[in-house]
Amino acid sequence: MSESRSFLDTNVLVYALDRSAGHRHEVARTLLETAFSSRQHWISVQVLREFYVVATRKVATPLSQNEAEDIVRDLCHLPVVEETADIVLAGLAIHRRYGLSPWDGLIVAAAAAAGCSTLLSEDLSHGQVMSGVQITNPFLAGKVPPD
Repeated sequence: MSESRSFLDTNVLVYALDRSAGHRHEVARTLLETAFSSRQHWISVQVLREFYVVATRKVATPLSQNEAEDIVRDLCHLPVVEETADIVLAGLAIHRRYGLSPWDGLIVAAAAAAGCSTLLSEDLSHGQVMSGVQITNPFLAGKVPPD
């Protein structure tokens, strides 16, 4: 029996970096460690871009461009969903159908394209299922994200 795949949203990667995030930092670090060891947690090119921008501009203590690029290079060792025209079109359809931002629609579409059953994110509605992908907020107390 194969393990189920999960998709990590940008906020998980940012919290793994942000030591001031308390509980969220600990949860995100554990998820990221599991991602590297299990190869069952996926990300997308969009997540890599978003992480770089947030890490260098939008956190309390921004990283240098070189530091952020080194982390992105490391993150590229995870399974990464490449952007395709089909994923963009699917993301736009999800954006319209569910009222998400176009960027969140693309995240859901990428997770679905990777065959992920779960999208780990605090930015979307916990428990909602879109395009066969269930949203799980791993930072909610008492919620255990899948391995």
